[in-house]
Amino acid sequence: MFGDLFGKLQEAQQKMNDSKERLKHITVEGEAGNGAVKAVATGNREIKSLEIDPSLLAAERKEELEDLLISALNRALKNAEHAWENEMKNVAGGMLGGMGLPGM
Repeated sequence: MFGDLFGKLQEAQQKMNDSKERLKHITVEGEAGNGAVKAVATGNREIKSLEIDPSLLAAERKEELEDLLISALNRALKNAEHAWENEMKNVAGGMLGGMGLPGM
């Protein structure tokens, strides 16, 4: 009984590690200002790159640039969160698929 449970836990840990590795290679984008600022993140919610339209680099546009950066980064991270959630649902579904839960 416990051997089977231990085996399932090891399998779950391996699936989680595999998922984290896959998420490193998934990229999502967030943009703001009609594409004037673009942020790219991985499925593990790490920012990989930022692109800023040169017209936003003028001193008088500093506040606008800051607002657009925040928006683009938040959108990229939200998209990364969705990718992460989908990956975790796939892992959880695979683990629970053969184990019916009592009362559910």
